[in-house]
Amino acid sequence: MSKVILVLSDALGYTVATQGMGYLGHLVENKLASLYKVIGELPSMSRPMYETIHTGLKTSQHGIISNLVIRQSTQPNLFQLTSQAGKTTAAAAYYWFSELYNHAPFDPIEDREVNNRSLSIQHGRFYTQDETPDIDLLATAGMLVRRYSPDYMLVHPMGMDYLGEKYGADFSQYRNHAIRQDEYLSGYISEWMSLGYNILVTGDHGMNDDGLHGGTTPNVREVPLYLMGASIDGLGDTQEIVSQLQIAPTICKLLGLPIPGTMPHPSIL
Repeated sequence: MSKVILVLSDALGYTVATQGMGYLGHLVENKLASLYKVIGELPSMSRPMYETIHTGLKTSQHGIISNLVIRQSTQPNLFQLTSQAGKTTAAAAYYWFSELYNHAPFDPIEDREVNNRSLSIQHGRFYTQDETPDIDLLATAGMLVRRYSPDYMLVHPMGMDYLGEKYGADFSQYRNHAIRQDEYLSGYISEWMSLGYNILVTGDHGMNDDGLHGGTTPNVREVPLYLMGASIDGLGDTQEIVSQLQIAPTICKLLGLPIPGTMPHPSIL
C-alpha cells in the first residue's frame, strides 16, 4: 500500500503558486507531477476547509461552518480512517488540527507534542503562532517522516496566510514568499519521493488584495493541486478543474483505504 503526504499550504492561491513556485513548476513541466486547479468550497476560511479537505464534505454537511466552531470532527476523516486501519498518522500543523482530530479545546502543554497510538493524529507537533517560520515547520515535518514513517502525514505551513493577511495578495511579501516556500519544500519533496511517498500540495483557500479571505471571488477560491509520487502518473499541467471535495477520496485511494459513503465524489486519479 502507498503512503501519502499532504502539504496543505495555508492561503496558497492558484495564481501565486503557478507563477512563483519554480521547483513544483519544474516537476509539472517535465511531467514528473500533475497540476490541477481546485475550486474551493465556501466559506473560504481555514477551519471549515481543513474539515472539508479531510472529510470530502461541504461545510453545511460537516458543520464546521466558521473558524469560531471549536470542536472535534464528527465525520469519517482521513486521520480516523487511516488510524482505524492500523496505519500510522502524523502531522506538523497548526493547533486547530489537534482540536479537529485529537482534543478540543487545545491544551498548549499537553497537546503540543503527542505520540499516542490511540489518537487519530498519533504523532503530532502543533504550533499556536501564525508567524511560526515555514522553514522550522518543515524541519519538524521532516523529522516526523524520518522518525515514524507515517502512512498519512499532514504538513501545514502558515507563512502564506500570515503574510497575505498582513500585507494583502498584491504585495511582494506575499508573492515572494511562494518562491521561498517552494525552495524550502524542494529538498523535502525530493527526499519524500525517494522514500516512496505520494505527495499532494494544495491550499485551503487563497487571498484577496485586502488581506482577507472567506468570500466567493476566484482569488480566494482557486487553489492549486500538485500530485506526484510513485503511484501517480505525471501528466503535467492538465488544465483541468476539480473539486476540493475530491481530495479526501483521492487520498483514501492512494492509501488503499475503502472510500466511505460519506465521500460521494470521485477520486481525481
